[in-house]
Amino acid sequence: MKRRVFGLAAFVFAGGGAGLLAGVPVSAWAADEAPDAMIKRLSAEVLSLIRSDSALRAGDINRIMTVVDNRIMPNVNFRRMTASAVGPAWRQATPEQQKRLQEEFKTLLVRTYAGALAQVNNEQIVVRPLRASPGDEEVVVRSEIRGRGEPIQLEYRLEKTPGEGAGWKIYNLNVLGVWLVETYRSQFAQEINTRGIDGLIATLSERNRANAAQRT
Repeated sequence: MKRRVFGLAAFVFAGGGAGLLAGVPVSAWAADEAPDAMIKRLSAEVLSLIRSDSALRAGDINRIMTVVDNRIMPNVNFRRMTASAVGPAWRQATPEQQKRLQEEFKTLLVRTYAGALAQVNNEQIVVRPLRASPGDEEVVVRSEIRGRGEPIQLEYRLEKTPGEGAGWKIYNLNVLGVWLVETYRSQFAQEINTRGIDGLIATLSERNRANAAQRT
């Protein structure tokens, strides 16, 4: 269950619902959306998208990557997410190394959780009332996934980005008390301490190749 929820959450986190909004110009938004309204909309759209797209449910990596690359990333500050996961070493990385880290990390997330999308069926996502002040630049939106069994708590961290898309971008998520970025940060730190930035890139690349081989 946890892996399925992480799969769904990671897809929303990556902005999966934005696929239905591809081609909508920024000017179409009369005003920046409230962060909880954004998460509610994206959650509903991503569930609809998964249920209606057999290739997504089947874990088709090419289809998922197409959605992520071409329609999704505007909803996420993926650079911030990757930098936070890498930690202090990010500042010492070259622009090319930072680019590779973002690419490999994104592929890792997609390949790790792609198979879980096939298990999404009758879940519903309920967004809780937002606890924030009007001037807050960063907020946490709390929600829960309801299906069989006990509700699963799911939280998103967002930063305010006025004039960009809906006005907010996601940069971290928490499932069952585990923040995704912090989880990877501890893993990445061990690799960086042992092999450096290039070693981390190589390890991510190796894991991605292994994940791809398992699905063939």
